[in-house]
Amino acid sequence: MQKHITILAGDGIGKEVTQWGKRVLEAVAEVYGFQFSFEDQLLGHSAIEATGNPLPDATLTACKNADAILLGAVGHPMYDNDPSLKVRPEQGLLKLRKSLGLYANIRPIKIFDELLEASSIKPEILRGSDILFFRELTGGIYFGQPRERSENGLTARDTKIYSKYEVERIAHKAFKAAQTRRKIVHSVDKANVLESSRLWRETVQEVAKDYPDVELKHLFIDNAAMQLIRDPKQFDVVVTGNMFGDILTDEASQIAGSLGMLPSASVGDQVGLYEPIHGSAPDIAGQNIANPLATILSTALMLDIEFGQQEAANAIVNAVDELLKDGYRTGDIKDGNTPSNMILSTDQMGQKVIQKIKQTAIVTP
Repeated sequence: MQKHITILAGDGIGKEVTQWGKRVLEAVAEVYGFQFSFEDQLLGHSAIEATGNPLPDATLTACKNADAILLGAVGHPMYDNDPSLKVRPEQGLLKLRKSLGLYANIRPIKIFDELLEASSIKPEILRGSDILFFRELTGGIYFGQPRERSENGLTARDTKIYSKYEVERIAHKAFKAAQTRRKIVHSVDKANVLESSRLWRETVQEVAKDYPDVELKHLFIDNAAMQLIRDPKQFDVVVTGNMFGDILTDEASQIAGSLGMLPSASVGDQVGLYEPIHGSAPDIAGQNIANPLATILSTALMLDIEFGQQEAANAIVNAVDELLKDGYRTGDIKDGNTPSNMILSTDQMGQKVIQKIKQTAIVTP
C-alpha cells in the first residue's frame, strides 16, 4: 500500500502532536510494509500570519490531492475576545470541511479501563461505555444564511438550515455503522421546537426503514445531554446535527476523562480528515507536555476508515492500551497515585507507542 498524506499541524500544540502521528504512521509502515509520503501545509492562525488567509490555496490543493489528511488543531487566544477581527483561524477549518465535502464527523468515545478514575463520573457508571458519534458537519447553523448584525450591531442573526439530502446521507452512515455494532441508533434533535429538527426526525425515520435490523430511538438534545452523563452505556451510535453534535461530543469527552485521549474523523465521499478533538491549547504549546495519544489514535482511525487496514489500526490501539496498563501517563491523565517516573512528556509517550508497536504488532502472513 502506497499513500500520500497531507499534514496540517495548525496552531498551538498541533505541531507537537502531529509529528508523533507522522512518526507512528512511519513505524506502522515499517512493520506492515506500507509506503507513506507526507506533505506539510499551513492552516489556521499560522496560515494567517504567513499568508493572510486561514486556508491558503496551496493547502486546499494539497488536501484535495492527498489520500488522507492529518490535522493538529487551529485557534489562537488573540481572536477570543476581539470580534473586530474578520479573518479567523476557524474560518479555514470550516472552509476546508465544506470544500472537501466532509459532512460526517465520526467520534468514538471508548473507555480505557485504566483511565476510569480520570473522569469525574463514577467508574461503575462509565465502565463498558462505547459510543460512536456521527455529527453532521457542513450544514446547520454554522453555515446557514443569513448570518448578520443589524440595528447598528445591537441585533444578531444566525440561520439554522437543513435539507433532506443532508440528513439522509449522514443517517445512512450512522445506520451502516450500527449494523456492525450493537444495532442501536439514537437520533438527537429538538423536534418539539425547531422546524429544522422536525425535518431531521422525519428523514431519519424514513432512512431507518432501510435498516430493519437496527433499533432507532429519538431524544431531544436537552434530554440527550442529561442521559449521556446519567447512563452512557445505553448509547451505541448517536447521530445528530452540527451544533448539537458539537456540544454533545465535547460533553462526552468528559466520559473518557481527557480530551487528550479522543480521536476523530471527518469524512465525506472522497478524502477524509483525521484529528484529535482537543483544541490548540496555546497555554501549554512548546512545553512538551501535550498528550499525543488522541492524534496517534486518529492515525488508527485513518488506517481503518480511509485505507481499510484494520489490523494495523488495531496495532496502534493495542499499543496505547498496553502502555496505559503498564501505568504510563501524560500529565492530563495522571492521578494522585501515578509515580513521577511514569508521567511522560509528549516525546516520551510518542516514543513508547512506537516501541510498543514494534514489539507487539503481529503481521498476518
